[in-house]
Amino acid sequence: MFVLIAGGGRTSVYLARMLLKQDHTVRVLESREEVLASLHRDLPTEVIVQGNLLDPLVLDHAGFSKADVFAAVTTHDEDNLVLCYIARHKYQVGRTIARVNNPRNAWLFDEKFGVDVPVNQAEIISRLIVEEMSMGDMMTLLKLRKGNFALIEEKIPPGALAIGKAIRDLNLPSQCILAAIFRRGQVVMPHGDTTFEQGDEVLAITDNEGAEQFQKLFSSTNGKNNHH
Repeated sequence: MFVLIAGGGRTSVYLARMLLKQDHTVRVLESREEVLASLHRDLPTEVIVQGNLLDPLVLDHAGFSKADVFAAVTTHDEDNLVLCYIARHKYQVGRTIARVNNPRNAWLFDEKFGVDVPVNQAEIISRLIVEEMSMGDMMTLLKLRKGNFALIEEKIPPGALAIGKAIRDLNLPSQCILAAIFRRGQVVMPHGDTTFEQGDEVLAITDNEGAEQFQKLFSSTNGKNNHH
């Protein structure tokens, strides 16, 4: 896969390194001299494209017409929006991702400007903090589909409401899928008649509503939870 990244900050370096390790083709566009000097220390020279990010000749040279994915992660929202618009409407790039620097501008980052996935760092961090404060023993392992769903793990403590109950009797939301139960070193595949035991580690894919239901069923009835 060919991935173009606009902006050469720490986020870009980290992203580029991850993609290169996965054998993707990567190009990082940057114009600032001081940032370019740092980039050349952190990334292979052939990955770096120097020039004005909004110059059509620079974009052509970077290979926009061949890109599968474009990520705009500059520190200026207006640049990220314009670049995504160009990527989508001039070069027909299949997938565009844009960093939102100022949360007040988040409403602009949608299909109008050709943005498939806006990454609002302030919102993501805030959500993670709130989840850690409220979810007790529940651990979020992976965010899915723009953060609307998550892969979660919950260890069932003593006194939990779910202990001894069959899955079919829990009335879990339809958008909640139990993937596996880890019990005494073994994997138990969940079925309707599977009952939960103290100490079970439950792996599930769910949305926010499902996570709240899990918290009620799999939390200790004494109201005390230990955080991971």
